[in-house]
Parts: sequence; structure tokens; C-alpha cells
Amino acid sequence: MERFLVIGLGRFGTAIAKELVRLGNIVVGVDTDAKLVNRLADSFTEALIADVTDEQALRELNATQYDAVVVAIGSSLETSILCILHLKTLGVKNIWVKAASKAHHTILSKLGVTRVIHPEVEMGVRIAQALNYPMINQFMRLGNGIYLVEVEVKPQWHNKTLREIFSQLSGADSVQAVTVKRKTEIKTVLPKDFVLLEEDRLVLAGSQSALKSLAKRWF
Repeated sequence: MERFLVIGLGRFGTAIAKELVRLGNIVVGVDTDAKLVNRLADSFTEALIADVTDEQALRELNATQYDAVVVAIGSSLETSILCILHLKTLGVKNIWVKAASKAHHTILSKLGVTRVIHPEVEMGVRIAQALNYPMINQFMRLGNGIYLVEVEVKPQWHNKTLREIFSQLSGADSVQAVTVKRKTEIKTVLPKDFVLLEEDRLVLAGSQSALKSLAKRWF
């Protein structure tokens, strides 16, 4: 179980905090809006009112005791930057920050935060991928040109082996089957004669070009 501090409880910050709680983590949410904090008090491990432009307030929050701090302040560039400067001064190492603009991103990059988040851009990319390849449920970049995708096994592949399926799909020879999620089970040993069932979720690894080629033929 890890500990997270989420600063800024707008829609973006609240969504992150609630999902972290759902995943079994300790999450403290912080905002300056007392009504908002009170409304969300039961959603997190703890919800607090604090002025994060005040270094002492962050010190009292024990910001260095968390595995990561998420700064999800989108309404004020000055507040976001001051908060980050104080977090860095206090020695917080793992800081994820929502960027509200290109200028904000540039400043954040100079401040050396762990990750700059562009929610609208990142969601836009995910939606475009979903529209272009509706058979792909999840899409993850691993670096060095390698990606992971999750595809659902359709009726035509039911009770067929990986060998049978891959032999019918052009480009499959350069893609690796990594895991199969079957209801509550996860199967990680996948020989070529492994039999897939309808609604299994198959996780594949490969280059972007190979996975795109495969996705077009998946149906």
C-alpha cells in the first residue's frame, strides 16, 4: 500500500485521487475550497484544507512522507509553480504535475518535476486510438518503439490455439503474446498450443507498426 498526496481537487485531481483509493492506496486530498473538501471528505483517506502557496502548510502536511505528490492545480499558474517550488525545497522527489498550457509545461520542465501531465492531450490520443482501432482496449508505450495492447478474443477465435490464430494474421510473427486475462485469472505461460476462449483479454507486445498491422486484421 502506497501513500499519495493529491493537491487540487477539481475534476482531474478528484478522479486521480478516487482511482488511487480504489486501487487500495492511502490518499490525502488537499484544496483551498472548504465546501469542496467537505463534500469529498468521505472519498479519500483524508481530505484537508490548505494553502499550498505557503511552504509551512506543505511542511505540516508532511509532503515528504508520500510516495508521490500530484499537483493538479489548473486554475492558477502562479499557485501551481509556487507549490512545486516549495515541494522541491522540502525535498519531495516524486512530483507529477498537471500542465495547463505550453508555457506552463516549459516552466515545469525547467523545475525538474517527475512528470508533466496534459490530460486533454493524453485523453485525446487515447480516444483517437480507440476510434482507429476499436478492438484494442488498452494501449501502453514501453519505450524503444515497443508497445503493449490488450485485445478481446472475439467469437471467431473461440477455442482456437494461439498458433492457429497467429497463422491467419499477417504480421503476427513479430508480435509476442504476453498474458491472457480470463475473468479473475491471469495466465502468463502461453505456449503456442494455448487455447483461447471468447471474451478472454489477450495482452500483446510488439512494435507499433506490427501491432497496427495486426489490429487491422484482428476481426
